[in-house]
Amino acid sequence: MSSRVGPTLLAGLAALVVLVSAAVWLGSGGDGTQDPAGRDPHPAGRWVGTWSAAATAAEPGSLDGYAGMSIRNVVHTSIGGTSARIQLSNLYGTRPLPVSHATLALAAAPGKAAAAAGTMRRLAFSGRPAVTVPAGGTVSSDPVTLDVPAAADLLVTTYSPSPSGPATYHPYARQDSYLARGDRAGDTTGAAYTEQTPYWRYLTGVDVRSSRAEGTVVAIGDSLTDGITSTAGANHRWTDFLAARLRTEPGAPRYGVLNQGISGNRLLIDGSRYSPNNGPGVLSRLERDALSRTGVKAVIVEIGLNDLFKSPRQLDPEKLAEGMREIVRQARERGLRVVGSTLTPFGGHPAYQPELDTVRTALNAKIRAGQVYDQYVDFDEALRDPGAPGRLRPVHDSGDHLHPSDAGYRAMAEAVDLRQLKGAVRAAL
Repeated sequence: MSSRVGPTLLAGLAALVVLVSAAVWLGSGGDGTQDPAGRDPHPAGRWVGTWSAAATAAEPGSLDGYAGMSIRNVVHTSIGGTSARIQLSNLYGTRPLPVSHATLALAAAPGKAAAAAGTMRRLAFSGRPAVTVPAGGTVSSDPVTLDVPAAADLLVTTYSPSPSGPATYHPYARQDSYLARGDRAGDTTGAAYTEQTPYWRYLTGVDVRSSRAEGTVVAIGDSLTDGITSTAGANHRWTDFLAARLRTEPGAPRYGVLNQGISGNRLLIDGSRYSPNNGPGVLSRLERDALSRTGVKAVIVEIGLNDLFKSPRQLDPEKLAEGMREIVRQARERGLRVVGSTLTPFGGHPAYQPELDTVRTALNAKIRAGQVYDQYVDFDEALRDPGAPGRLRPVHDSGDHLHPSDAGYRAMAEAVDLRQLKGAVRAAL
């Protein structure tokens, strides 16, 4: 072998070894699990949203984030697929959020921290096993191959090795998630996850690639959409019941359903940065939380009651209607359908005042007359007591005379005309 050719050949062999080693590491996830880590060998189909939660606020008491801890979020899918990817948010963080290990798996049993056998996948970000989410920013993972069923629980786990500032969270998950000390992101058992938590942290979305899905419908609103009084762990929000209809009813569009409800949310005014139950107003977060979501085709808007209840109150139904029309205008610019809801009864609730109900009924009259949205769903009619229309029907009342029971949430989903979720969008209001 000549001295000129030898070093060149050796360099080439060395490069080949590096490439093979990298491929082996990527294929195994670096921890023995089968993980394509960003490679998506099933490109057929389209990306749609299967789950989401709105980034609500900075979690009180989490000034250093969750350094040295693994957070295992439990989330429920609305539609299935053959590949998946996630979105992480540091929207309310004041420092970069380092994530050195992130995984995705199917839960071995509903609501549990253990992973189903053979489903653990290590996530990568632009081909790298770790990522730093900038303060105020978001990141998406690379896709991983995984057969994701509809109506199944997923485990999305992140590990942060160092302090990162306040955690971005969603406080009213109505679903237990889990915390563990140390890097336990790749654990398939739930043994290390000894702390339960009612919050979702950092995770704001899961998408799947599906050959059957036609798109995504986003529901944006307040505590009624958040499902604050639905049975915890049962997935009985009205959006869950809607997802079941979209999966099973003949002629229904095969859409994933994304829930972007925030308890205490308003249409026109933003909440406090650290408030656990207000969040940015719908007009402020519309683009981020609804119009730009993966595969979105239609948006269902349920909002307005908190604008009546909370100071400063908005008691002009025309100003509320104009805020709702602005939602429609922005959606039309994206070619999206908007279905708006009537405001539901709250007679008997401590916040009830006759003048507030007068504003509600006046706004509902505008909505029903087609002066606000192109299409509407009559949640008021679906929930109210026929004998006392200013109040919820007793079977639909959770007990606080404002928020629905599980039966009420089901009635809301059944009131949605699925035909309104697809078709052409009118060019002008």
